[in-house]
Amino acid sequence: MSTEGTRFSISMEVRPEDIDLMGHVNNTVYLRWVQDAAVAHWHILAPAEERETILWVVRRHEIDYKRPAFSGDTLKVETWIGKATRFAFDRHTTIINVSSGRILALARTVWCPIDRKTGKPADVSPAVRDIFSIPA
Repeated sequence: MSTEGTRFSISMEVRPEDIDLMGHVNNTVYLRWVQDAAVAHWHILAPAEERETILWVVRRHEIDYKRPAFSGDTLKVETWIGKATRFAFDRHTTIINVSSGRILALARTVWCPIDRKTGKPADVSPAVRDIFSIPA
């Protein structure tokens, strides 16, 4: 796991159960990795009080699959926040095969902050914007 400014990355190992009938990682597993990296990024960097009051829901996923991953591959899943408006945070994710250095997938997910108590969209604090958003 690493954090560089607003970028964050985790390592993933492709497990046998990630493989589909085509003999490579199933597309839904890439989506799981995208979400796992986003959740880890939030839990590592967000202040405790924000984690207690804000939840995140996905409004949109876009994934471009470039190359397959196979059982035993080690991957780097890197994520960062791009454009952030009041209720829409664009999160970008790149999944890279560590041994080859090749990009396997590129993703863009739009997340919305939700107030844990009301279940409605919520503003995040300036501290959260400073931690996660790329300056305009």
